[in-house]
Amino acid sequence: MTQPLNLISDPWLPVRHRSGARSLIRPAQIVAGLENDPIIDFDWPRADFRIASLEFLIGLLATACPPADHRAWGQRWCQPPTVAALDAAFAPLVPAFWLDGPGPRFMQDHEDLQSGSEPVERLLIDAPGESTIKRNADLFVHRAQVGRLGRGAAAMALFTLQSWAPSGGAGNMTGLRGGGPLTTLVLPEEGAGLWAVAWANVPCGSAADPAAMSRIFPWMAPTIASGNKGVVREGVNAHALQCWWGMPRRIRLDFAPAQGAPCDLTGRVDDVLVTSWRQRPYGPKYAGWIGQPYGGAVIHPLTPRYRQKATTEWLAVHPQPGGIGYRHWTGVVVSSTDTNRLPASCVADWRNARAVEIGLLDTARLLAAGFDMDNMKARGFVESEMPLPGTQGADMRDALDDLARDCVGAAVLVADILRGCVRDALAGKGTVSVDVTLLANVRERFWLDTETGFFNTLRSGSREGSDDMALKRAWLGMLGQAARRQFDATVKLEPDTDPARAQACAWARTRLFTAVAGTSKEGVGLLNMLALPVPVKTKTKTARKGA
Repeated sequence: MTQPLNLISDPWLPVRHRSGARSLIRPAQIVAGLENDPIIDFDWPRADFRIASLEFLIGLLATACPPADHRAWGQRWCQPPTVAALDAAFAPLVPAFWLDGPGPRFMQDHEDLQSGSEPVERLLIDAPGESTIKRNADLFVHRAQVGRLGRGAAAMALFTLQSWAPSGGAGNMTGLRGGGPLTTLVLPEEGAGLWAVAWANVPCGSAADPAAMSRIFPWMAPTIASGNKGVVREGVNAHALQCWWGMPRRIRLDFAPAQGAPCDLTGRVDDVLVTSWRQRPYGPKYAGWIGQPYGGAVIHPLTPRYRQKATTEWLAVHPQPGGIGYRHWTGVVVSSTDTNRLPASCVADWRNARAVEIGLLDTARLLAAGFDMDNMKARGFVESEMPLPGTQGADMRDALDDLARDCVGAAVLVADILRGCVRDALAGKGTVSVDVTLLANVRERFWLDTETGFFNTLRSGSREGSDDMALKRAWLGMLGQAARRQFDATVKLEPDTDPARAQACAWARTRLFTAVAGTSKEGVGLLNMLALPVPVKTKTKTARKGA
């Protein structure tokens, strides 16, 4: 008889080892082989599963055995637990992590829902929906690519959907962080193993109380249906740790004997496959889970947040077309000056304390990933990495953050001026939107052209005794060179160019060049952004008559 799968005690997570070996592990085995052949990454064939698996693992550690404080975190960093110790820590959670079988099922509704079946591929966020298929519009992601999933792949597909659930029509609720949130993770050093990446991002806190299981894991109790005006709030009808285990969709998976057929996604053979699933509308509606410190435990520690102004609610940051780059530094790595944009607490904790404590100031990188969503449509999965330089003390960190904000602010101004000048040169003022593809591409190339210079500037600024004014002047020079390159590469004059257009190009080029030189009104604004001195204009004396 086939045994049900438990996501704590059974191996189901595909991983890669430093040696190149591949294996399936249970969660506690992430610390296996640390001395000789550590696990370096998950081995899913989908990028979204890899990021979601990191969230799953970090959430599991935060729920079962978080560090009590930064000192405890540092001790565990230096002396990782054994497999047996993690097994013992995870053991109380075993009843909540059965994927199939009798009783509560992981991330599935408490009731055996009665409704029509959905194809299993629609568990995948980027799978074509019913409307897309009816219109025959599944041109890039085709239908019927995944007809059956092994239980491990089905578990991760379900966790990914519930964690990042986009809007999906009437009654289909979005995830606890809203639809398609941005996940940011600290990668502590080049080649860091899976345990190191997970522990670098685990917040301090208290382990789950076994008596609170139904308030932490919503599938352990009847669903709080939003159709009955039910709202899930921390401290009211949910435990703070539910931030890791939100379940906005009412779903039940359908299991069937595999009869030798492999999983269409991983190619692995399982005794049981998932071929369809059922759902009902109006799952839990999460409210008030964004915007408070994790100590109050009502904010997801891996997602940055923002608000329009101090009196409005906090919202989770979402991925953008083209990915996350240094232009998003304010709000993703450092807070905005008005504190209306704040980084994820895992990033803040690393930069404020952990990097210094373990001496990894120059090696860390930031991983930012998630689905770029257009309501219920996934435009693509974006994933970016960038350096995450640190400093020794709070004063140096504050100075580096100010430098970063000024440099990004200046780059935004130059990018906008460049885009406007290219528009004026090619089409005349006000005759074309600045967001057409050509102009958007010019701006994107500018950001790519200046990225290396930005991080070199921050590395220089992180050193003791650095001259910020000199760094800002050098940065302005880099911005000017990049803007001029992009303008000249985009706006080209031919021998037969119409004189009126040639004049427009000349005026636009002059506008750009004087701006980045700081000699026009726009240029003065640029100098003010960088807190650089504005040149004093001197009046030229004219000769008097009769002299």
